[in-house]
Amino acid sequence: MSVLDPLSHALAAVVAAAHDGLTALGADAGSGTTWVLSIAAVVVAVRTLVLPLAVHGVRLAHANARARPQLRELSKKYQGRKDPDAARAFMEERRAIAAEHGVSRWGCLPMLVQVPVWIALYHLLRDVSAGRAVGLMGADQVASLREATIGGVPLASSGYLGAGAEHVAVVVGLAATAALLSFATQHWLVRQNMVLVDVPEAMLSAQRMMPVLSAGGMLLAGGVVPVALLVYWVCSQVWTAAQSAVVWRFFPTPGSPAAQRFAPTPA
Repeated sequence: MSVLDPLSHALAAVVAAAHDGLTALGADAGSGTTWVLSIAAVVVAVRTLVLPLAVHGVRLAHANARARPQLRELSKKYQGRKDPDAARAFMEERRAIAAEHGVSRWGCLPMLVQVPVWIALYHLLRDVSAGRAVGLMGADQVASLREATIGGVPLASSGYLGAGAEHVAVVVGLAATAALLSFATQHWLVRQNMVLVDVPEAMLSAQRMMPVLSAGGMLLAGGVVPVALLVYWVCSQVWTAAQSAVVWRFFPTPGSPAAQRFAPTPA
């Protein structure tokens, strides 16, 4: 038994409920489209649950941007001072500035929360692909998902190499779509909404590499995960891109390129 079993069972309940709901509305229970929509329901459920954390992350980014000039001046004030009293005073003033602006260290919570979800969903789809029932996904639904296809390729199959060119085209297409969405979101939306002034070169290099690493990781993982999980990744990246676009356009971080781009024109 895994510590992620309760989460896998919760995700199975969402998939099963969405599938039952769609079937009740007249959808074909064994259709690949019905199962794709059921998997997309997991994206909607998970991302809606973590939306308050995402809002907190946006507010934290704004707080960090407002506090940055004061923190920069504070660093200059204590530059070169190594005595214990100076170090203590520096930390006290730094904490005071953080408290004044509401700075916290928990801005990465939305991403951290999603990591166990990805792992639990992988375990769920792996078990279902192997024909094992999970939680509320009974034998009938498991058999239905295993037989469902997208573009002629079973949702339960995995890997780039399969039954001919059709399999390769579908798997590569899904993995590439998720990777391109991830790259575009990181490069044109997330990065443009960050303040990178006075940031160490090592951190700048890491930020430049992040879109490539994110996209490359998805392409690499696309060769081993079930097709159903690739569908989830595509749906999740669509949500991420849309959410990032809203933040980039309407709630840009003060001092970022996005904020400068959408700053009101002086009358």
